[in-house]
Amino acid sequence: MQEKCGVVGVFLDEPKEENHAAISMYYALFALQHRGQESAGIVISKDKNMRIIKGMGLVPEVFNEHNLGDLKGTFGIGHVRYSTTGGSKLENGQPLIVEYRGGRIAIAHNGNLVNSKELRKKLESEGGIFLSTSDTEVIAHLLVKELMKSDITNAIRKMMRQLVGSYSLAILIDDTVIAVRDPLGFKPLCLGEMEGGYIVASESVAIDTLDGKFIRDIKPGEILILGGGRPVSHQVYKSQHTAHCVFEYIYFARTDSVLNGKMVYDVRRRIGETLVNEHAVDVDIVSPVPDSGVTFAIGYAIKSKIDYIESLIKNRYSSRTFILPGQEMREIAVRLKLNPVCSNVKDKKIVLIDDSIVRGTTAKRIVNSLKLKGAKEVHLRIGSPPIRYPCYLGIDMATRGELIASNRDVEGVGKLMGSDSIGYVSTDGLVESIGISSENLCMGCLTGIYPVQIPGEKCVIRQLTLAGVARG
Repeated sequence: MQEKCGVVGVFLDEPKEENHAAISMYYALFALQHRGQESAGIVISKDKNMRIIKGMGLVPEVFNEHNLGDLKGTFGIGHVRYSTTGGSKLENGQPLIVEYRGGRIAIAHNGNLVNSKELRKKLESEGGIFLSTSDTEVIAHLLVKELMKSDITNAIRKMMRQLVGSYSLAILIDDTVIAVRDPLGFKPLCLGEMEGGYIVASESVAIDTLDGKFIRDIKPGEILILGGGRPVSHQVYKSQHTAHCVFEYIYFARTDSVLNGKMVYDVRRRIGETLVNEHAVDVDIVSPVPDSGVTFAIGYAIKSKIDYIESLIKNRYSSRTFILPGQEMREIAVRLKLNPVCSNVKDKKIVLIDDSIVRGTTAKRIVNSLKLKGAKEVHLRIGSPPIRYPCYLGIDMATRGELIASNRDVEGVGKLMGSDSIGYVSTDGLVESIGISSENLCMGCLTGIYPVQIPGEKCVIRQLTLAGVARG
């Protein structure tokens, strides 16, 4: 399971040096690297001329002091990517620049459109030419089409009326940086103030990295314009309910981020405490699957008063290993990434905490490795309910057939894992731990009920209001 991108936009009135905006975005993207490791890019505008550098790989692999020095200007946008719609290739990397009669625009997008195929087909029938397979280019074409007829704000309003799905956008037009969040707020986006100007970013950690001041989350359905002076807000949509992605709190966001008014660390610690209330077990130690299970395990250990001790050590340099063929080689890859601490494991009863189980292959190997090193018992406790349904809104999740819990009950999953017991946090317990009502969360992958219409799936439509007219 992979997250689908991070976006950044910076506008500086008083830069320290000519490439201050580019350097600021470099560090901000570095802070968002967990949201995408496939490609990275930065676009800077100066005197309405855009310069872009992007490439495949991690942020420090794409940028260096020499090419950052070429990105002179006081404002721009940046992106780190893991592909959702569109394959893993450079032409799908972002930001995406599109030329049109009125000039050039650049867009960085986190999310996934449900209706991108229909929109693309219509645009192609009208003469649109696409150079990539990403849904971000669909957004760009729609925006360009509206910019030919309207000013920036109205063009974005009209574009938003046609999009269905999740999108947090950083847009660069002429001398203006614009942030846009979809009407239900699926993906995070926030505003901060930094020395000399303002920043918008997918997570508050990007603002913290630049020693900036977090101001607020950008509201669902809001257009925020950074163009000199104070940011200007236009509220396009209003909705009684939102649909914040529940997995941002469980896994995707960094633990030190604040999303929609909630500190992620506190949410995950509370989930760990809830797991004790719902699935207590008599064991010797509480241990996480690093790094995703750490905060949950801390909460579990504090609540249960059982010692927190590491049973697994993570190799910090194994995340980008190449794929090895054959079962034996895959087993080596798992041991390369996570290795048991024999003295902490032998003759111990362990409660092993992780954020989620998707396909189950890695969890099964971990349980087996602990038992081979002498663990008496291994009890799995999971910080999300069973994932039974696919995600259509921006998570690279397994298909329904590949999800281990899609056609098994909890006991069946535990038996397949080889664990002595298994306990998932309940949906109610998860919602209470997050502190946001279920009506304001997207939990489609857990419940099979989605907040936007998806062909063949159940849906509870959130009612939106646009210009005083109720719209589904």
